[in-house]
Amino acid sequence: MMVGLRVLRGGLTAALIMFALPVAAVATASLVSSQAVAQTAASIGVEGNRRIEADTIRSYFKPGPSGRLDSARIDDGLKALIETGLFQDVKINQAGGRLVVVVVENPVIGRVAFEGNKKVKDDQLTAEVQSKARGTLSRAMVQSDTARITEIYRRNGRYDVKVEPKIIEQPNNRVDLVFEITEGAKTGVKSIEFIGNQAYSGYRLRDVIKTRESNFLSFLGGNDVYDPDRIEADRDILRRFYLKNGYADVQIVAALTEYDPERKGFLVTFKIEEGQQYRVGSVDFQSSIATLDGNSFRSLSRVNVGSIYNAEAVEKSVEEMSIEASRRGYAFATVKPRGDRNFEAHTVSIVFAIDEGPRVYIERINVRGNTRTRDYVIRREFDISEGDAYNRALVDRAERRLKNLDYFKTVKVNSEPGSSSDRVVLNVDLEEKSTGDFSVSGGYSTADGFLGEVSISERNLLGRGLYAKASVQYGQRTQGYTLSFVEPYLLGYRVALGLDFYQRKQLASNYVSYDSKSIGFSPRLGFQLREDLNLQLRYSISRQEITLPYYLQNCNNDPSSLSYYPTPGYINAGGSPNSQPGGLYTGPFSGALGGSNCLADGEASVAVKQGLANGPVITSAVGYTLAYNTLDNNKDPTSGILATLNQDFAGVGGDVSYLKTTGDVKLYTPVVADIVGVLRLQGGVLTDTGKGIRMLDHFQMGPNLVRGFAPVGIGPRDISNFATTGYGDALGGTKYWGASAELQMPFWFLPKEVGLKGAIYADAGSVFGYEGVTSLVGSCNGTPIQNAQNQCLTVGADNGLIRTSVGVGLIWQSPFGPLRFDYAIPLSKSQYDRTQEFRFGGGTSF
Repeated sequence: MMVGLRVLRGGLTAALIMFALPVAAVATASLVSSQAVAQTAASIGVEGNRRIEADTIRSYFKPGPSGRLDSARIDDGLKALIETGLFQDVKINQAGGRLVVVVVENPVIGRVAFEGNKKVKDDQLTAEVQSKARGTLSRAMVQSDTARITEIYRRNGRYDVKVEPKIIEQPNNRVDLVFEITEGAKTGVKSIEFIGNQAYSGYRLRDVIKTRESNFLSFLGGNDVYDPDRIEADRDILRRFYLKNGYADVQIVAALTEYDPERKGFLVTFKIEEGQQYRVGSVDFQSSIATLDGNSFRSLSRVNVGSIYNAEAVEKSVEEMSIEASRRGYAFATVKPRGDRNFEAHTVSIVFAIDEGPRVYIERINVRGNTRTRDYVIRREFDISEGDAYNRALVDRAERRLKNLDYFKTVKVNSEPGSSSDRVVLNVDLEEKSTGDFSVSGGYSTADGFLGEVSISERNLLGRGLYAKASVQYGQRTQGYTLSFVEPYLLGYRVALGLDFYQRKQLASNYVSYDSKSIGFSPRLGFQLREDLNLQLRYSISRQEITLPYYLQNCNNDPSSLSYYPTPGYINAGGSPNSQPGGLYTGPFSGALGGSNCLADGEASVAVKQGLANGPVITSAVGYTLAYNTLDNNKDPTSGILATLNQDFAGVGGDVSYLKTTGDVKLYTPVVADIVGVLRLQGGVLTDTGKGIRMLDHFQMGPNLVRGFAPVGIGPRDISNFATTGYGDALGGTKYWGASAELQMPFWFLPKEVGLKGAIYADAGSVFGYEGVTSLVGSCNGTPIQNAQNQCLTVGADNGLIRTSVGVGLIWQSPFGPLRFDYAIPLSKSQYDRTQEFRFGGGTSF
């Protein structure tokens, strides 16, 4: 029975299949035949459309050569309609022997709104999303916009962001699109670690990269925010740092990032394979151009035998040689460095190969992305122009110059093929940024007291690359203002013209007995001889006037005074006190000042009063500054040299005449681990060129030469009343020298971002050679002087005595600006010097 039943069922199934196949074949043939016979594009019916014309919908169905639509072309038309994004649904039906396209149109967006966003403005989000008001709503586009908004927040360090789109129905097939945003907390970098680093500590490498760890000061900056692009850029920065310091085999294997839900931040780990440090074994020059001697480029090489291999120096050498070859008429010459490593000796033999490159010309330079900066401001940074020979070294130099302008967030120079094989097109893509600055700054120092400054500046004035700044200073002892203007390309040449106008007033203090008021104007020309060598030529004219407080304008040391301004509380020979203490004494003196020491009241030196009697003085001078700078970081250097030489000749008109020469050299070098050594040498000579030298033109030195001494606390001094009051004006000297050795070290137990460093140092220096009025012969304001020690001016400590000190310092790159605290103990000094063991200075801008 069971077998029979199975046979019956199997037979029934087979019979049904045999019956169904002919029926399906007839139905399919009937449908295809109907489409093939009945359908043309014009015969298609359209239903459900409101805004979109029926002919527009029909136009997506393309007939074949016979003018009719087969099933394949109908299917293509259906897909094309769906891909337009104009419809929620598209169906094709048969009705009365013809095709009917039934559509459901997407609604129109009435408005696009954002709710919950506080950290990112509506304008920024509106510019990023593709869904626009009065546009058609597309579900796929909404999802894409949601992802875009999420990415914007992640770029701002908020990885916990949630974005939920809401569609609010409105009449007439319209909708409002609202993105509800939950921003979440800022996601920072909680730790940065390095694996495989032996030569440099993690503390040092964290200073190299841009990404920072989050700490209690992170709200002042944004570099602690996790940004994958910045992490990738840090890999390149680390690689270049190692290559610059001789590690030619270095590899930054990976930059691993991991989100830690407990710490609610990212953990970043750089994996490094340092390799060995190499030195330069030899430097050779080879030229395949018969008429060009490779050895003639030797002076342009910045690589020296025996020095640590420096990939950056090699790149700059290639650049200088390429430019020099072009100047000599070899526009297509290429310089390619080749390094042969000796793995046993750890040396690199460098060969600069000079060859004739392909004859490729620049067809066009396209500048894109600059909306404010004029095109010519960008193009003048190129040493090549359209039609010139293509030189990659010159293109790289132009890109570096554009970045250094600090006008743009990003600068990229790419090349693409031109209209022919010997043509190339350069594309300069830029993203501009704000170049105006308004700052209010404040500071305090033990020498100048409190000081405030308000300034406004513009680095790219009118988009023409001009620089302008106006600032006003007001403090306890210093007041004034400064106006500056710089044209970096004078008459189209790479020569900077600067104009400075200033007015400054310095008030009397514990260190200086007189007020000084100056007003001046100085034009200057700047030339960049090399990237590390600059020359500035200048002319300056200024008017200086000094004044004294009323209580120092008495007869005692003023040979030209006929009036008496007694010292407060002075009792004359008659035994009666001054009728107007501190003011003009109206009564007569009796006797020779009552037999009192006329220098015992601490008044200003006769050298100062002589300057007062001379009235305002005009100084007209020409000068120059030659500066050599190889520092790795101008703000916080760890290696390199900064050397300046200044000379000024006063006597081009005016009331004074002298030649002043000064030099200053600072050498920074890593000593061990993260400890940086700083060696500083400085000196100056002032030479009389015919009119005598005023006391005010002398070098006035203090902690700027040897720390541990007060401002203007070193050198020749008026000691005429030193024995009685311990007070006397600093006279300065015509010569000085100074030397300083310092070790700067971080506090390894503190986060790098705190910005604290310690320092220990030793200073030595001297000021000597005063040239000026030293005494009055025979009398003091008509009063005979019997004792030579009572002369109006006696110079002390003008013997070239070496002053020395040792001390410790605290350097803080604080949120309030750079601050420095120093405590120094003088080891050797003159009895007339003034000391100040503790010194503090700093300020901020906000």
